[in-house]
Amino acid sequence: MTSDGAPYVIKVPGNFNGTVVVYSHGYRPNVNVPAGIPGYGGYVVNNTPQPGPIAVGNNTGAISYLLGHGYAIAGSGFARQGWNADSAIATNVELIGTFKTKFPTTKHVVAWGESLGGFITQGLAETHPELVDAVAPMCVADNIGAELTAAGDFLWGVKVLFDPTIKGGNYSAGAQGYGESMTDLVKFFTVLGKLQAAVSSGAWPDTSSDTGKALAAAGVPSRSALLLLGLMAGLPTQSAHFDSISGPAGALKLTFPLAVSPALAILENGANAGGLAVLATHDLELQAGGAVYDNTKTDYAARVTNERVVFNAALSGNTVIDALLGALSPLNPGAPRAKANAAAVAKMNTLQANTGKINVPTITMVGSADPITPAGSSMRIAEAYAKQYAAEKAAAVAAYKKTKSYVSPAKKLLSIWNTTPSAYTTFDATTGAPITSTPAASGTNHCNFTVDQYLVVAKQLVEAGTTGKFLSGAATATLIRKAKNLTTDPLFNAPLMKFYQ
Repeated sequence: MTSDGAPYVIKVPGNFNGTVVVYSHGYRPNVNVPAGIPGYGGYVVNNTPQPGPIAVGNNTGAISYLLGHGYAIAGSGFARQGWNADSAIATNVELIGTFKTKFPTTKHVVAWGESLGGFITQGLAETHPELVDAVAPMCVADNIGAELTAAGDFLWGVKVLFDPTIKGGNYSAGAQGYGESMTDLVKFFTVLGKLQAAVSSGAWPDTSSDTGKALAAAGVPSRSALLLLGLMAGLPTQSAHFDSISGPAGALKLTFPLAVSPALAILENGANAGGLAVLATHDLELQAGGAVYDNTKTDYAARVTNERVVFNAALSGNTVIDALLGALSPLNPGAPRAKANAAAVAKMNTLQANTGKINVPTITMVGSADPITPAGSSMRIAEAYAKQYAAEKAAAVAAYKKTKSYVSPAKKLLSIWNTTPSAYTTFDATTGAPITSTPAASGTNHCNFTVDQYLVVAKQLVEAGTTGKFLSGAATATLIRKAKNLTTDPLFNAPLMKFYQ
């Protein structure tokens, strides 16, 4: 264990080549979740160290590849679960020092991680660039304010329209607050189940608020309301089983993708977002000492200016859109906004915040329809680096004017985007109902990568860590092609999280 009590694992092959690969695992709830709660039920707080990524199908092929090629691996379970970036970075700093002491022939240290572990990895490179030679923050989480805003906006909307008994934050202290958060999980997933059952009919849950019932009486379909909540939170409208373009054979061939599929995608993605909202909000409130989610100044109408045009049909037209936005307006007493505790927010804001500065060669990879750590988080890093590189290039030109020797700055960021297939929604041949029992499509769900996709990152990471450069363009193109559903297209663009818009 490190000095903070965090367990760690180190594996060193007999043919150790001098490079160690340090892995940081993603968000694990900091409280037990009782059995029976969808998505998280039966979870027990777990600090088991993880030395590398586990691919679809519990495949540890990336770990085996590294060990088989002479690379050592290491990973901590961390001293605290939940949002733990500050302590995790300190743990990794100590773990790197411990490894070097145990293995003095170490020449290079590289780091990678997923989700919150990606945030930790990027934070390590920003705060301690002298300790790492290259990093790979995969499906990287954004700063806590942005993450809580996205998840919290969706949960708040579900509370306001579909079940006002959901507390949604400002939980009580101690055991009472824990009980409130677990009750919220049950209520949240229960109402999602009711919404799913009524997607075709547009009926509203029996738990709906007076505001929701008024909308129902006015003929607003519940699926349109659900879709609007997802759009204002920035959730993708492609999900594990819904591609947004496919429809069943017959009369619904065109109607389904236009009017129904986006809401079903929000149902799948919203289940991830709302569950995280409850757990992370409770976690952060414990750390900060009070309510931290605040939407008192959020303009939801401005949030969906473009989306109301693109998804006009699925939202049932402008009259319905305006009615929904009016219902969510602060002018409606039936939609009370959530107000944070200023002191708690100030404390939360002292936690690690990443700027996106690139100090060492960095590889990012994210699914284009990841509902937890949206592609926009990786895009924010790419945009920050574009400005950084432009400044470095300008400095090189200025130096040339003085020395007459031009040294081009090295490119230090490789952005990899895990895209969805062109079409992947499937339907029952008899009933025409969408099939949701198949594995999640590539590019969807959270950190949903194959071994081959992880290996693209692993090979780039160790190459950059030992040589200071990424693999050649031809070698990279070959890896990308073989891994499938990946692109390094510099013109790929993902919207930033709504927090920044």
